[in-house]
Amino acid sequence: MISAISHLSVDLHMMSTDQLELFIKSALNEDIGDGDHSTLSCIDSKVSGKAVLKVKQEGILAGVEVAEKIFSYFEKNVVFKKYKNDGDSMKYGDIAFEVEASIHTILQCERLVLNCMQRMSGIATLTREYTSRLSGYHTKLLDTRKTTPNFRLLEKEAVRIGGGVNHRFGLYDMIMLKDNHIDYCGSIEKAINMAYDYVQHKKPELKIEVETRTLEDVKRVMANGKVDRIMLDNFSPDQIKEALVIIDKKYETEASGGINLNNLEEYAATGVDYISSGAIIHQARSLDLSLKAVII
Repeated sequence: MISAISHLSVDLHMMSTDQLELFIKSALNEDIGDGDHSTLSCIDSKVSGKAVLKVKQEGILAGVEVAEKIFSYFEKNVVFKKYKNDGDSMKYGDIAFEVEASIHTILQCERLVLNCMQRMSGIATLTREYTSRLSGYHTKLLDTRKTTPNFRLLEKEAVRIGGGVNHRFGLYDMIMLKDNHIDYCGSIEKAINMAYDYVQHKKPELKIEVETRTLEDVKRVMANGKVDRIMLDNFSPDQIKEALVIIDKKYETEASGGINLNNLEEYAATGVDYISSGAIIHQARSLDLSLKAVII
C-alpha cells in the first residue's frame, strides 16, 4: 500500500504568517469597529494587567499558538506564558496560559482569542476521537473543504493538532474531479484527459484526484490512468475491498461519504489509504473556555 504520508496533503503546521495576520486584522476590525467603548470609558489606557485562560470542559486543547499571535499582533511586548500546548489533553480547572499586557489589549483581544480557541479545541477533540479509533490501521484521516468561510486556516490547523491530515486547502492547490465536473464534462475519461493536459501545460506540480461512484467507474479510471488518487465515494466496505483489488496499489485511495464514528473501523479494516470526513469540522462543538482577569 502507498505510504500514508501523502504528497496530496497540505501541511499547515507552519501557518502562513501573512494569512494569519490578515485574519487577525480583519477579525479585530469587525469586533472593535470605531472603538471598544466599554473599555475606553472606564479603563486607563496606560494600565497593565494579567489574565489566565481557564479550561471549563474536558477535551483536546487547540489554539494556544494562535492566541499568542493575536495578543502579540495587538501589542508587541506582551508577556505570554504557556502552561499547556496545542494538542494537550485538558480537563476542567486547568490553566492553559497566562498573558500580561495592557488591559486594553487583553479586553479587546479576549473574544477573538476565545472564539478561535473554543472552535479549534472542539475540532481537535472530535478529530482525536476519530484518529484514536484508527490507531493500528494503515488508514489516515483527512479533512475536507467543508469549512467556515474565512476560518479555514484555523479549522484545518485544529484538525492537524487533533491528529488528522490536511487535504487540499482550496480549489487552487490540486485538481479534484468530482461528480459535477465529470457530468458537466461528459465522461470520466474526458474529464481526466483534459485535466491531465491542463496540468502538463499550465501547472505541472498539481496532482489529480478523481471521484468514482461505482466499481465500473474504478475500472474506467484504471484503463485510462493519468491520476494520482482515486476517491471511492459512498462505497460500502465490501465494495471498497473489491475496488482495492482492481486498483492493486497503483494509486492512492480515499473513501468518502457516509463514514462516521460507528463504522469508521470497518472502513479502515479494508486497507484504504485515506478516509475523508467533513464531519470533524462541521459537526464539531465548541468547547467551554474563559479568559479571567487576575487581580493582585
